[in-house]
Amino acid sequence: MPLLDVRNLCTYYVGFRGTRVVKAVDGVSFSVDAGETFGLVGESGCGKTTTCHSIVRLLAPSARIVSGVIELEGEDLVAKKQSEMRRIRGRRIATILQDPMASLDPLFSIYDQVAEPAYYHQSLRGSALRQRVRQLLSAVKIPSPELRMKNYPHQMSGGMRQRIVGAISQAGGPQIIIADEPTTNLDVTIQLQYLNLLKDLQRATGVALIFVTHNLGIVAKMCDRVAVMYAGRIVEMQSVRDLFYRPRHPYTRALLDSIPKLGVKEPLRGIPGQPPDLSSLPPGCSFHLRCPRAIDRCRQEEPKQHDLNGAGSVRCWSPIDEPATRA
Repeated sequence: MPLLDVRNLCTYYVGFRGTRVVKAVDGVSFSVDAGETFGLVGESGCGKTTTCHSIVRLLAPSARIVSGVIELEGEDLVAKKQSEMRRIRGRRIATILQDPMASLDPLFSIYDQVAEPAYYHQSLRGSALRQRVRQLLSAVKIPSPELRMKNYPHQMSGGMRQRIVGAISQAGGPQIIIADEPTTNLDVTIQLQYLNLLKDLQRATGVALIFVTHNLGIVAKMCDRVAVMYAGRIVEMQSVRDLFYRPRHPYTRALLDSIPKLGVKEPLRGIPGQPPDLSSLPPGCSFHLRCPRAIDRCRQEEPKQHDLNGAGSVRCWSPIDEPATRA
C-alpha cells in the first residue's frame, strides 16, 4: 500500500450560482511511497497548488472536490470532517509554502510558532517542549537557536524564515510534507542550501516529500519520480531519469527544450501560445493548439492515459518515441 494514493481527483472552482466552472484539477491520479520524493511540475495555473490544497482539504470557499479518492495509509481524506482533518494536518501531513511571510505570524515569536505543532500533536510541555524547539531549529541550521527562538519573523532574513517554516513542518512528526515551490523567493545560493537541508531532513526522518515546482533543475536534484501537469491533468509520469532522457509527451519535451544549455549559443526556445482557459477547454487534447505533433484525432478526441510498460504513463495520441538529445 502506498503512503498516499490519489485516484481520479477532480477539484473545480464554481462561480456565482454555478455560472462558471473552472476545472482546476480534472482526473488526477498518482501515489507516493514512504520516504519518496515525488515532483509535480508544469506552468503556472496548471493545477499543481490546487492538487496539494485538495490533499490537505484547505480549499477556497468557491472550490469543491467533485469526485475522486485521497487515501492516506488507506484512510479516505475526502470523507473526513474538518475536525478530523485538523488532527491530521501537521501531525501526518505538513506543508511548506513558497512565501514564508504568508506562513509566519508577525505577532508571535519563533518559539511560539515552532512549538505549536509539537504542543498540539505531540503533547509536549515545559522544558521538553523547549528542548524540542531547540532541536528543530538546530536541525534546519539556525545559528544560536536559544537566542533566535525569541526573535520575530521580521528580525530574520528570507532564507532563515524559510528554514523556520521547514522546522514548523517537522514539529508534529509528519509522514509526508508537501513543499509548494518553497524556493521561489530565495536567491540561487540559498536555494541550494535549502534543498540540501530538505534532503538531509528526509534522510534523518524518512519523511516523504511532494515537491511542487516549475523548475526542472530542482526536479532533477530532488525527485525520484515526477508528474507533469497541463490544464488540470497529469499528461506524463515517469522516473526523473526516464523523463529527462526519454520524455514521451510533446509538452514535457517542450519544457525541457526551453531550458537554456550551458556553453551552447542558440536562441531560447519557448512554447508558442498560452495555456487554455480551464473554464472553456478546447475539444480533444487540451495541448493540441500548441503542439507541433498534433493530428486530427488530437483535435477531436480526448487522449486516454497509456501505461509505459509499468515504468510510468503518458496521456497523448502522438507520443514521442526517440530519446532526448540533452544529456
